[in-house]
Amino acid sequence: MSITITAFERSPDGGKGLARDTRVRWALEEAGQPYAVRLLSFGAMKEAAHLALNPFGQIPTYEEDGLALFETGAIVFHIAQRFAGLLPVDAHARARAITWMFAALNTVEPPILDLFTARILEGDKPWAAERLPLVGDRVRSRLRQLSARLGDADWLDGAFSAGDLMMVSVLLRARSSGILAEFPNLAAYVARGEARPAYRRAFAAQLAVNTAPPPG
Repeated sequence: MSITITAFERSPDGGKGLARDTRVRWALEEAGQPYAVRLLSFGAMKEAAHLALNPFGQIPTYEEDGLALFETGAIVFHIAQRFAGLLPVDAHARARAITWMFAALNTVEPPILDLFTARILEGDKPWAAERLPLVGDRVRSRLRQLSARLGDADWLDGAFSAGDLMMVSVLLRARSSGILAEFPNLAAYVARGEARPAYRRAFAAQLAVNTAPPPG
């Protein structure tokens, strides 16, 4: 068995762990699975060879013995089902962990991505000053609900799972706005995720790509 994922040859975030291949790297590290990485330029991502793997021309993709996947949620779910370490054995706990994966991607991430768009991509628009507070409030509303549910627990539902991996990855995107710091238990939750050895290895691997001198 061999696993190959794709990643940016130079990530837009400069290797801060926000590119979505970090989530897949982290899952593979938690599962103890070796993997190869094929680095792509932005141009190569739009070429036919990559579009055959991801029709939207994005990264990451995942290849394993004839299987090709795209979308980080689907990839991490596959890894969690395929290998031990990311989903509980108990059927009910397993189902709850999977629910948290979906919650991270479908409920918590969309307003955070909208905030990123409002701050970074639309910050120079004439209506940005009015829109930004509204978007920020939507993020706060979701984080307030998540904070109440987490309480003083270390993880969302007992032991660390793929649900926490995905949720921490999503929350990392909110940190630069300062909003995450308004919820100390969520900030501490993210810090616990970042402290996991598997995350550290995944982060270091992506950072190494982005800090290496360009070829040639």
